[in-house]
Formats: sequence, C-alpha cells, structure tokens
Amino acid sequence: MAKVFISGASGGFGREFAIQLEAMGYDLILHGRDRVRLQLTLDALQHPKKHLCLIADLAIPEEVEQLISRLRQEDELIALVNNAGFGVWGRFVERESVLQQEVLQTDLMAPMHMSHALLPALLKRKGFMINVSSLAAETPLPCLASYAAAKAGLTFWSEALRTELAEKLRVVTLAPGPSPTGFRDRSGMVAGKGSFFRTSAGEVVSQALQCLEQGGGYCIPGWRHKLLFVIQCLTPRCLSLKLMYKYLRL
Repeated sequence: MAKVFISGASGGFGREFAIQLEAMGYDLILHGRDRVRLQLTLDALQHPKKHLCLIADLAIPEEVEQLISRLRQEDELIALVNNAGFGVWGRFVERESVLQQEVLQTDLMAPMHMSHALLPALLKRKGFMINVSSLAAETPLPCLASYAAAKAGLTFWSEALRTELAEKLRVVTLAPGPSPTGFRDRSGMVAGKGSFFRTSAGEVVSQALQCLEQGGGYCIPGWRHKLLFVIQCLTPRCLSLKLMYKYLRL
C-alpha cells in the first residue's frame, strides 16, 4: 500500500492531513516530537494499526538524519507532507538566538534536507509533495521575524522545485493565513481577539488536496485567505510593516 509521510502530525494541519489522507486510502507515517500527542492523532484515525509513528526533533540535525535513514527503508513511500513548523513571537533581540535558529532549522532546513534525500524515490514512484508554508512568507513580520523569514525561504524553494519537477512530480505549495492550529500558543503570542481571516484546518487541508488532484500548484486555501493575500499584495510595505508591528506586539 502507498505510504505518505507527514511531519508535525501531532496536531493542527498535520492531524487534518492524516485524517483526510487516510480517508483517501493511504497508509501513513506520522512524525512528531511528542509521543503522547502523536498517539492522539493515531487514535483519531479509522485504522490506527495500519500506520506508523516516528519520533524526532527536526531542530536537531542528527535526528533528521536518523529520520531520513528510517524513511529510506520504506519501499512504498510515495509522498512527503512537509508540515512541521513553529514560530517565536517577540522582538528578535529579546528572544534567544538558539531558539531563532531552531525555527529556521525546523521550518526550512529540515524539509529541504529530507526532500533532497527522498526525492529520487518519490520521482521513481510518481508520487507527490506538499510543502506547508504560510502567507507570512509574503511580507516581513515584526515580532515573528524568523518565522516569516523561514516561510519565505520555504515558499521560494517549493515553487522553484515545483517548476523544476513539472510533469515529473506533483508539488503543492500551501500558503494558508490565520487558522486555529495552536500556532499562537506555541509561539508565545498573547491571546488575541480572533481574526476575520481565520479558516479551519479542515478546509485548509481539503483545499490543498484538491490542488494536488489538479496537478499541484501554489495554493491559498479559502476565500478569506485569498482576500488577505490580495490585501498583502496591494498594501505598500512601509505601511504593512507598521500595521503588522502594531498588531503583533500587542
């Protein structure tokens, strides 16, 4: 049975990818840092015994290498969902340098490294790749500086890769906006009032899989996120920087 690897499957988009891809008939290799939370994802699936769980911290290069070695043993691996990621909220100078580097390692370097190692197998099996980026990649974000930088790198890399592999591998660059995934809590952001632009994780993943069925592409999921993207494109950077800094530092 064809197998799909999902990084960051412990919650948010990763859990939704697991639920929806299982329903499409795939066997899953679920990755997470926290075994207890990953087990909750497994328990939410219809056929948990069919799937495999792997524990690794993508911020640690040695653990990424171990994960790659394990994945290379899977003869039926046909797809990667590079979903794992996190951000660090606060002024750059006030947050630990090591933590900022871990954002770049987890959100950008690890998916690039794993993809490079496993692409030959995916190409041979005519599989697919979904790279979960963010609309944060479209504009600098004061107080989320390293996160926006990592996602900008992920988007540019994913889109270049998609062009290089056209007609050889389906690649989706998923660029959602605000969604209730737990990102705010992990990043350390203060509680907000909510956002008009929020779109559910289920809809985001559903839109990504629809894009995949159409051959891949740059996917902004849902009309609220598309509207946010248009606003980002039309707003001069000098103004958007001031507005985002005022919003994010609250």
